[in-house]
Amino acid sequence: MRYDQGDARVSDCRDHGSGSGAELFVVEGDSAARAVESVRDARFQAVLPMQGKPLNAVRATRRTVAANPLYAALVDAMGTGWDDDFDLAAARYERVVLLTDPDADGIHCGVLLLGFFHRWMRPWLEDGRVIAVQAPMFEIVPAEGAPIRAFTEEDYRERLAELAHAGTAIESKLRHRGLGSIDPGTLRTCCVAPETRRAFRLRPEDAVAAIEVFSPGLAGRPDARPGPPRDARTPCDEPGGGQLPLFEAPGRGTRRPSG
Repeated sequence: MRYDQGDARVSDCRDHGSGSGAELFVVEGDSAARAVESVRDARFQAVLPMQGKPLNAVRATRRTVAANPLYAALVDAMGTGWDDDFDLAAARYERVVLLTDPDADGIHCGVLLLGFFHRWMRPWLEDGRVIAVQAPMFEIVPAEGAPIRAFTEEDYRERLAELAHAGTAIESKLRHRGLGSIDPGTLRTCCVAPETRRAFRLRPEDAVAAIEVFSPGLAGRPDARPGPPRDARTPCDEPGGGQLPLFEAPGRGTRRPSG
């Protein structure tokens, strides 16, 4: 089933509600959506593609946000309502999964989505029901052994140095430019399957930290700051959960993307 809102379409799952394990992936564009749909478990995993960079919902008025196709589709699919008209018990999904491309633009898209949840659907964050999944940036195929995945440029350089120190020849190296460029097996293992993906849980404090990085001063607004940022974000309790530098552009430290 697809829920249509302009250019935003949800490819829905079969199971919904409390106890179903249902989750909604939000990804960048149709190519990423098709890639995730091809490896998801359609019983409990739904997919919503963004069309272009999300609206900055922290700065926008309620009327502007309500008219935005992406956020309208997101609110409609999730079932809880938004802003003051909100009921978390009515959620169609148990969690939302932010899965963006492994580049600076992907990071910015993730932060803008996080800002939307923080400003307009904060109970999802407060209840720990928004998670981020980190896609691999690089894949190294050594002459012997299994492929090696690196999630940042620093990680990639360290892996190459380790292989060189061990005298291991490299058959190929690949830089992933988007979810659609990742082979299905890797995408399923690293990004989609709850048992193996690299994920962590987002909280309101993470939204505050992100807003401060990308929109300095805005987090000081009374409706945008629930408390001080934490020093470390919360690992997800999935088997592959861990720390994720969501707000740092890969290999370049923290910066503000253009746009």
